[in-house]
Amino acid sequence: MSFRFIFGMILAVFAASQIYWLVRANSLIKRLAPARRRRWLISAAVLIVYLALFALNFGVFGRRPTSTRASLYDSLIEAPFSWWVACSIFGFLLATIIALVRAPFRLLRPAFRHPTPAVKSSARREFLQHAVSTAIAAPFVAGAYGLFYGRLNLETTTQRPHLARLPKAFHGFRIAQLSDIHIGPFMPEDEIRRYVGITNALKPDLVALTGDFVTWDPSTQQAVVSALTGLRAPFGIFGCLGNHEAWSHTEDSITRLFQQAGIRILRQARVSVGSQGESFNLIGVDFATRWGTPSPGTPHFVRRYLQGVEALVLPHTANVLMSHNPDTFDRAAELGIDLSLAGHTHGGQVALEFVSPEIAPSRLVTPYVAGWFRKPGGQLYVNRGIGTIGVPMRIGARPEITIFELISEA
Repeated sequence: MSFRFIFGMILAVFAASQIYWLVRANSLIKRLAPARRRRWLISAAVLIVYLALFALNFGVFGRRPTSTRASLYDSLIEAPFSWWVACSIFGFLLATIIALVRAPFRLLRPAFRHPTPAVKSSARREFLQHAVSTAIAAPFVAGAYGLFYGRLNLETTTQRPHLARLPKAFHGFRIAQLSDIHIGPFMPEDEIRRYVGITNALKPDLVALTGDFVTWDPSTQQAVVSALTGLRAPFGIFGCLGNHEAWSHTEDSITRLFQQAGIRILRQARVSVGSQGESFNLIGVDFATRWGTPSPGTPHFVRRYLQGVEALVLPHTANVLMSHNPDTFDRAAELGIDLSLAGHTHGGQVALEFVSPEIAPSRLVTPYVAGWFRKPGGQLYVNRGIGTIGVPMRIGARPEITIFELISEA
């Protein structure tokens, strides 16, 4: 499926969901306000409020600069509308599924109708209506959880990858991975500094930052760099860039800002991390994708991942790759890169994998959503990141800081 097709489908579902909820709201208003004049006034007020929120959130009156601190506007205008958009879509999809399941029974009911007392039939209908209403309301409750708690419920995980070519001097070497920060009103500077403090308390030897420092607004890059300068690790802070640095045209400028702060962004580059006369190879690459048509001037769209990286791989030591896009893993394994660190997916962000492993939006674009993946030649870890995109909520995909304790088999 192409990106345009998926985006078009999302827009179509969004439009259908809003029509559905407006119809339901109109039915509710009719029940609560039988008087026609009062009903029209309430309906008009609801529609005006909705259109005003829609216009403000979709930039009809112009785009506001992205705040790097939470404001009243963000809390009272942006967050509630984002919550509404996400939850109304999920509620609509649930209502559609329930309607499709019930449709055959409604069609067949007249043919198999038994003489049932009217009281029992009425009670059954009322029970079913309450059950359906509860099911449709569930996404709104879950969304509130994701907004107020899920996106802040940080998990620090410790992973112990075995690397066959890792020198013994690096047995137990600790790498902390931070990813997908997305500075903004729902990941403000102070919050990033809190995560920096948590990372430092884990005492990493090296920190790997795997992209998406900003979202859309280039003016936020100085703030995110400033917030991350508090990171401390004796072997250094390194990073790679994500798709949002590419889309916001901040790749060169944020790289310079990080360099000035003592943080090195690796862009199709490598560095030897040395200790006691031994070393392993750390590689970083810019974001690349095959979701598009390669053409001159669009270097992020490629026919083959990790082109040119062959020269950066060292055959006689462990190679660790920082690549924002986990889809580079197949090619990395072919090249014999021992360990790939990626982000990009947010673990699905709104994922229902506790219901089924397949229910995560990110699975529409990649099979590598979160956690460990292994193939002959290499292994991949996809970090869930700490920020959010689109809607400021997380369900079934807790924000994550990962510590890797490298295990030598040399």
